[in-house]
Amino acid sequence: MGQSTDHRDHEPHLKDESGAVEEDVYTHRITVERPISFVPQRVVSLVPSLTESLFDLDLGERLIAVTDYCIRPEAGVARLPKVGGTKNPDIPRIIGLKPDLVILNREENRKPDADALEAAGIEVWVTEPNTVREALDLLWLIMDVFEHPKMVHRVRNIEITYEQTLRYMTTDTALLRTFVPIWRDPWMSFNEQTYIHDLLYSCGALNIFAQRERQFPLKADLGQDSPLTTDDPRVEGRDTRYPRISLEEVIAAQPELILLPDEPYPFGERDKDEIVQLLAGTPAVKSNQVYVVDGSYLTWHGTRLAYALNELPPLVAAARDANRNPDHKVSAE
Repeated sequence: MGQSTDHRDHEPHLKDESGAVEEDVYTHRITVERPISFVPQRVVSLVPSLTESLFDLDLGERLIAVTDYCIRPEAGVARLPKVGGTKNPDIPRIIGLKPDLVILNREENRKPDADALEAAGIEVWVTEPNTVREALDLLWLIMDVFEHPKMVHRVRNIEITYEQTLRYMTTDTALLRTFVPIWRDPWMSFNEQTYIHDLLYSCGALNIFAQRERQFPLKADLGQDSPLTTDDPRVEGRDTRYPRISLEEVIAAQPELILLPDEPYPFGERDKDEIVQLLAGTPAVKSNQVYVVDGSYLTWHGTRLAYALNELPPLVAAARDANRNPDHKVSAE
């Protein structure tokens, strides 16, 4: 690990291209450990959201390879070699490219792949933002680590939008009960320990499964069997943030807004029509507040947060209005 860096001090990295120190690049103090002690020049990204972010931060030229799922920006990634998927990267090929850094994410990538890269002498940076604040801090840290602050103002603008959205959408108003499935057969959602939960909260939406933890085996998660205890070796170390849920639980929670992201499960209009039938008794369906949305707005941290903060608050605001004024049903088209 490298030295601790405090972005508020602006030294030595957050300077503009003329060498002048930026006077207003951050509004709160953050001290973090720099993950590496050098300035990377040859980077492989195994995280689609961070691939996009590197381009948006004017660092695309440092990339030498990305995954098959790194699709943004289209023109930028088109020129780069692809090294497999996020869960099954071609490790020998990555090693052969001789990167000085490989960027991973604890949730999207596998530890054995990180271990294999480190065993080959390649530096890895494993990221793990679980809140919007942590995602923003990661963008600041990237600019610091790469010693390239050209897009300081872009990140600051995203940060200001986040702060204003959080204040406007969560102050002096009730959060909107919201259901967001991420999979079906079985149905799955997420709890409060995830980035997507915090993003929704910031936009004024209350995740109806915030307190729900995944239980094992599947029948226990669905309330059909007793769960394994936490000290059971079959449970130890397993991720409990993404519970498998029943539609009966959804109906009982009475969501006022339902968002159907097109990834990781590709929810579409046919799914929406089915949901409207299955959850007909919920306020969301009654007020016509069921939307198919771009999944990257919900699950891609990084600079894509700017799109999320532009698209999600209006949906929440429309659903609030529709539920508070049932005679004025805003279309979900």
